[in-house]
This record gives sequence, structure tokens and C-alpha cells, in this order.
Amino acid sequence: MDLISNLALGFATAASPANLAFCLIGVLLGTLIGVLPGIGATATIAMLLPITFQLEPVSSLIMLAGIYYGAQYGGSTTAILINMPGESSSAVTAIDGYQMARKGRAGAALSIAALGSFFAGTVSTFLVAIFAIPLTGIALKFGAAEYFSLMVVGLVSSIALAHGSIVKALAMVSLGLLLGLVGTDIYTGTPRFTLGIREYADGLNFVAVAVGVFGIAEILRNLEGESTRSVLIAKVADLWPTKDDFKRMVGPVLRGTAIGSALGILPGGGAILAAFASYTVEKRISDRPEEFGHGAIAGVAGPESANNAGAQTSFIPLLTLGIPANPVMALMVGAMIIQGIVPGPNVAVEQPTLFWGIIASMWIGNLMLVVLNLPLIGLWVKLLTVPYYVLFPIIMAFCSIGVYSVNSNVFDLYAVAFFGLGGYLLVKMRCEPAPLLLGFVLGPLLEENLRRAMILSRGDPTTFVTRPISAILLLIAAAVLVVVFLPSVKAKREQVFQEED
Repeated sequence: MDLISNLALGFATAASPANLAFCLIGVLLGTLIGVLPGIGATATIAMLLPITFQLEPVSSLIMLAGIYYGAQYGGSTTAILINMPGESSSAVTAIDGYQMARKGRAGAALSIAALGSFFAGTVSTFLVAIFAIPLTGIALKFGAAEYFSLMVVGLVSSIALAHGSIVKALAMVSLGLLLGLVGTDIYTGTPRFTLGIREYADGLNFVAVAVGVFGIAEILRNLEGESTRSVLIAKVADLWPTKDDFKRMVGPVLRGTAIGSALGILPGGGAILAAFASYTVEKRISDRPEEFGHGAIAGVAGPESANNAGAQTSFIPLLTLGIPANPVMALMVGAMIIQGIVPGPNVAVEQPTLFWGIIASMWIGNLMLVVLNLPLIGLWVKLLTVPYYVLFPIIMAFCSIGVYSVNSNVFDLYAVAFFGLGGYLLVKMRCEPAPLLLGFVLGPLLEENLRRAMILSRGDPTTFVTRPISAILLLIAAAVLVVVFLPSVKAKREQVFQEED
């Protein structure tokens, strides 16, 4: 009964006119940036963070969430129509989706992707609702040692799931942790790493770092590789799948939903990994493996369901533990902090309207995406022809105005430029910035819980291994590090992510 009453509260909150409007804005904007290759949900949310400061907490988080899972839908459109994934998690969809389009079945491929995503989003939303309160109850029993160990697991997992070299990913996490230390010591009040610059006394501006490393760096990277995009399909017809299509998509959708729901909670790139895992499973169990790579329906239905389910369940660690599972969730943590909300299990207890409103908005947003996306395919196709050199000045101006509006401080614009150039250099060196952002967000929390645990234990470091939950979490972190360096696992990991490079 508690679950039903909580969901009723959530739907009442999410269905208010203002929140419905922001949910609609979020999913439309998410679809748009998913359709336009090279921008991405992470960069867009980073750019929009300053705007959320002016909105109600529930409305701002509902809009940002809509952008995230809306981008999963939009990414499949470009993957299918022009063989260019708008989102990383849609890379595997392009393998068979584009081949279906070349055979004149673009409409069926798009509708299969949309329907599979809606089903997966619905199931995973209810999983979030079912597991949210039990996990929150467990999290309330965590002490400083357990939270420290949990964050170590999150950072280690983000290293394991990062693209490219594990050593580079480890370096990025370390750099993020160091950037998180800039500011004033939380216990002694002593300035650290401020270089005598008073603007650094409160630490680096999260919005400036996020917009620079993801927004500006992404713009520079795309300008470097700008080329004319040619759209394969000028007019998409026959959107509704045939009866045979429905029969062949049921199994992949169910399996993709299960895989995505399980892997989405993993820190790092769970939704991306889920899409590739689903494709691998479908290809291995299919009685028509020769179709894969040539327009297999299962190659579209499974991965699209998996990446959308993974996108939804990545909210579980955020809402219950306050731990971001990926860069987008790290930005959501930043949005909550901007609004004066402390992420963690207390949110469900102290602000149930916010907590359940976000969960209910996920289902409403998924319904909006199915109802709106297919009729608007013609518009998305036209947008694909817009040159990037027309878009980037608008995006740059939007970034600058947004960052300046937070504190009305010109210094923040210099910080954006600095971190933008730094993020671009990281990309050129094939260092993924996602672990850096996770390290930057979790760094202060990691330090706070480490020092609190040491104070409570009177300086005894064994407290992290004598407390059962903390010890188990540290063992998991150690096991992940050992496994990921195994030659066979390392080779498989490179194979999984090579499609995105």
C-alpha cells in the first residue's frame, strides 16, 4: 500500500501542468540532441545546469531526466537513418538498423526501437519504484566507513567501464579527485590548492568544469571532424511493424530489458555496456545468426531496450545512495546541490514529493516520447542536414551566458575556457573525461567520509575492514580491479567499446 500511495503522490506531482511542460521540454530537447550527432546528453545537461538554478527543484530535475532518456530515443534515429549514432549507447543499433533502412524498412526499424524503448522504460521505472525504498532503508544504516567504501567501488567501476586505456582512466579519476580538493579544508578551514585566487576559496565551480570539459571540448572536437551529413531516407513510411516483426521482437525486448535493468546501475557506462551485451546475447542464441549485420530485427529491438532500461535504472544509486552511476547522473547530483538538496537516502524521507515525482515523470516522459517521436521523424530528418558550423556559435553563446548567470562572475568564463581547452586536449590524448567528472563530484564526499570514519575510530584505519559491509565493498572493488586486468577480460572489453571509436 505504501508503494501505491507513494506512486500516487509521484504522479500527482509529475502530472501538474508546470512539471508536464518541463518534462515535455526535456524529452523534446533530449531527442533533438540525440538526433544531432556530436552534442550528446552529457554536454547538453552541462550547458543547461545554470538554467536549473532558476527553476523549482522538482521541475529542473524532471527536465534534466527527460533530456537524458530522450537522448537515448533520438540517438537511435540517426543510427538507423544515417549510420551515425547520436548517442554512444546507440552505436550497436546502427549495425542492423541502418541495414534495415537500406532495405526500405526504416519506418519499421524506428518504430521497433521506439516501442522496445518504451516497454523497457516502463519496466525499469517500476523497478526503480520497487527497489527505491528498500535500498534507501539500507542506505540509512550506512556509516562513514560504508559510504567511503561504496564510493571506492563506484570509482573503480567507472575505471573498469571507461573507454580506452585503464591506466588513463585511473589517471582521469585521480585528476578529478585532485580537482575536488581545491578550496577550503572542511575541518580546519585552511585554503588548499587555491594558488592565492580568492574565487577558488569555495572550490572549483562545478558548472564551469562540467560545461568546459564536456560542452566546449565536445564543440571543439566536432568542429575538427565536421563533414557534410547525407541522409539516406528522405521520407519514412510504413511505421507500424508487421505481425511477424512483433513476434520476432518480443524475446529480444524482454531479454534486453532484463540485461539493461541489471547493468544500468553499474557506475561508468552501464547503459552502453548493456546495449553491447544485449546484441551479443541475441546473436549467440538466435536461430538466424546470419541475419545479424544485415538487418536483423533482434539487433535493433534488444540493444534499444537494453540502453533505455539502463538509462532508467542508473537513477537507482542516485536516488537511494546519492552516488552517480555515470557522468549524466554526476551532473544530476550537481543540479541537486545547486538547488540546496543533499543527495542521498534522506531525500526520500525529507522530500518525498521530489523523490517520487522524478520516478513518476520517467514513465510519463517515455509515453511522451513514443507519442511524439514517430510523427516528428520528418522534422528530425530535416534537422540532420543542418551544418554544425551553424550550430556551434549558438551553443557557445548559450554556454557562456548560462555559466555567467550562475554567479555573475567573469572569472567563471575564464574557467570554462580553461577547462574546455583542457577537455579537448584530453580527448586528443584519448583520455575519456567521464571518470574525471565522477572523481570531481565524488572527491569531496570521499574525503569527508574518510576523515569522519577516521575520527570516529580514533585514527584506526582497520575500521574499513572490521565493519562487514565496508569490508565486502572494498573486496568487490579489489576484485573488479583484478578481473579487469586479466588478459581475456581486457581483450573482450576492448572489443565491446571499439564500435564507438
